[in-house]
Amino acid sequence: MHCVYVFLLLTLSRAALGSLQDKQTDFGLKVFLQLSQDSAHTNMAFSPYGAASVLSMAQLGAAGNTRKALTSAMGFSLKERGMSRQQRLLQRDVSSEEGVEIASGVMVERKMSLEKGFRRALAKAFQAHPHQVDFTKPDQALGIINSWVSDHTAGAIPEFLTSGSLSDETRLVLLNALHFQALWKVPFDPRLTQERMFHCANGSTVPVHMMRLTNYYNYGEFVSSDGVDYDVIEVPYEGDSLSMLLVSPFEPEVPLSALGADLSAQRIHQWRAELRRVKRQLAMPRFTLNSEVNMKTALINMGLGDMFNLASADFTRITTEERLCVSKVLQRVKIEVNERGTKGAAATAAVMFSRMAVEEITLDRPFLFLIQHKHTGALLFMGQYNQPQQQ
Repeated sequence: MHCVYVFLLLTLSRAALGSLQDKQTDFGLKVFLQLSQDSAHTNMAFSPYGAASVLSMAQLGAAGNTRKALTSAMGFSLKERGMSRQQRLLQRDVSSEEGVEIASGVMVERKMSLEKGFRRALAKAFQAHPHQVDFTKPDQALGIINSWVSDHTAGAIPEFLTSGSLSDETRLVLLNALHFQALWKVPFDPRLTQERMFHCANGSTVPVHMMRLTNYYNYGEFVSSDGVDYDVIEVPYEGDSLSMLLVSPFEPEVPLSALGADLSAQRIHQWRAELRRVKRQLAMPRFTLNSEVNMKTALINMGLGDMFNLASADFTRITTEERLCVSKVLQRVKIEVNERGTKGAAATAAVMFSRMAVEEITLDRPFLFLIQHKHTGALLFMGQYNQPQQQ
């Protein structure tokens, strides 16, 4: 059996770009919601942008019913007129931000010839050019791929694939790497971090190091289509072009899954339009998340089962030499959130040491976090924080 191995990795406007990015965001959110159904009480980090990018690369090589299924599930086709150019401009705009690096890679069996149209499409949309790899030596190929990933994540993910992930039947690996590093616009003072209780999704309470900062934030209160009250607070990064949106139900006993129906690109646009600048004291956990997910089951549930089946998968736009199918869709994401702020110390102490009575927003219960590039709307990372890790 010869299969395409598709791997994802961390793993965050113009009207035309906005439209494409909204569709990619919606697809990434749907994958996240599928994955979170099996992780209702656990922590998880995910890159919607990475998922949409690598499956877009696969879409460029699909034909027949496989292409129809991918286009239907993803809500867009990069084969449509002008879409590849929009993808290239989108990737360029996000990558132009300081602290953000995006790279796409294609590792191909050295004896397999790729269709010229597929090569051109990858180069046009993703600036990706195939690298020849000898998959008859799986450990050697694994080292090459892991080195590529490490190089494009500033060493944050040195060993993406483990021994045994590849075999001599591997023919193609599609890669997306996303590295993000940014300082808070206004840092949290480590001296104000203190241990407080966090109300976990499973009903227990656990002590956690809670950061605190009194400042002016963009903040809003919303009601989901199912009648769930929740709030959204935006915490900006230095430069204001990137920010983290923190989303949490008002009531501690309401699970994060209750907000699933309210997650869409259009809804995020509405949040941003309705957020108002108010003074609040924000208390949120300092945390680190390491996630590894295999999206195969989630994608099958979304109607993409055929591309994992050798008998039905059609990737003849990639090559006609051998029949290919997708074997795995993996993603690894590392996220660390702490007090570190700007390189300068501008305007931090005055606000934090304010003695004015301000309403406190305490994230001592499960919450969602979304890291977004504001200009394009690209959702680089998102996740759910359900319980603190052992200190």
